[in-house]
Amino acid sequence: MTETSSNPSTEGGPPGRIGIGLELDATHLKILEVLRENGRISVAALAERVGISRANAYTRFEALRADGAIRRFTAEIDHTRAGLGITALIFVTVRQQMWRQFRAELAQMPEVEYCAITTGQHDAMIQIRVADVAAVHTMVTERLANIPAVKATETVFILDEVIRRPYVLPSDRGPGRPPRRSAPAPAQEPVPLGKLGFVGAAEGRAGLGKE
Repeated sequence: MTETSSNPSTEGGPPGRIGIGLELDATHLKILEVLRENGRISVAALAERVGISRANAYTRFEALRADGAIRRFTAEIDHTRAGLGITALIFVTVRQQMWRQFRAELAQMPEVEYCAITTGQHDAMIQIRVADVAAVHTMVTERLANIPAVKATETVFILDEVIRRPYVLPSDRGPGRPPRRSAPAPAQEPVPLGKLGFVGAAEGRAGLGKE
């Protein structure tokens, strides 16, 4: 048997099934959109933003929490001000018989903000936030290198985090909603002296062949 919210929405759009059976309709998605902007909003203000009664808003909010659609509330911090100005991605190749050890060792590393098992050349991607480049070097050459489960690593430094959303929703590109227009790209300007300019590998090789 499928459990549904006690206050079904009259808005259009197909429902989505989440958690143990709650049907996620357009009103639930609107609630999640508002909470994405302000997770500390009052129930009264939430109801006004969504266009439903306060009782309906409270019932739906509690249903989303009970069903696991809303897992928890947390704070978003400025990592640089917190003293963690360096962010890096470490791609890891894992010895296939030693995944359990890899997971256990990784869980003991507080620098790791995120880890995902991936397809492709590497088996996992780790995102870390640390104070300086030396800490990245220690993480890669000492801590990860000393884990028998780790076969190889490749490190990429993040120069700028262009987009970081708390989460995305199906309703962000709902039926009939026009795609969001991106800002026009700034005009290309010469790189001032004292700043770095990067040349793609393929372009660099082509230039060498002409010499």
